Amino acid sequence: MPLTTETRAELLAAAAPEELTELAERLIAAGLEGLSVVKPPKTGLVMMQVREPVAEERFFLGEVLVTEATVDLDGALGWSMREGDDRVTVLAAAILDAVAAAAHPAAAEVEALCSRVSTRREAAHAAEWDEIAPTVVEFEDLP
Repeated sequence: MPLTTETRAELLAAAAPEELTELAERLIAAGLEGLSVVKPPKTGLVMMQVREPVAEERFFLGEVLVTEATVDLDGALGWSMREGDDRVTVLAAAILDAVAAAAHPAAAEVEALCSRVSTRREAAHAAEWDEIAPTVVEFEDLP
């Protein structure tokens, strides 16, 4: 099942830099025709908004350094924003997003990369819960 644009962007933002750059470089070397940079990688600050878990109120935590880029692949836009100032990795993620958005023959490789990232994130989340499970306090209901 194809990923949504938002989920793909989230997973590409969480992927390891070497995964992104290796795949993007390989696709470019294979002759990725019709690729152009719309917005070159640019670093800036964005406000990080979080939700307090008990009252579920949103508030701004502070500013975060991010880098953003946009590319075009035969009319399909690819976009990426990642934390930090790694311009090469952000450009690679934007290229891979465009490959998927354009339904390019290599889109399956981008989907596979996103699937691996998702699996790693789920495993890390499960390991974190396994680590804190012994600290959970369960209350009894009194009659």
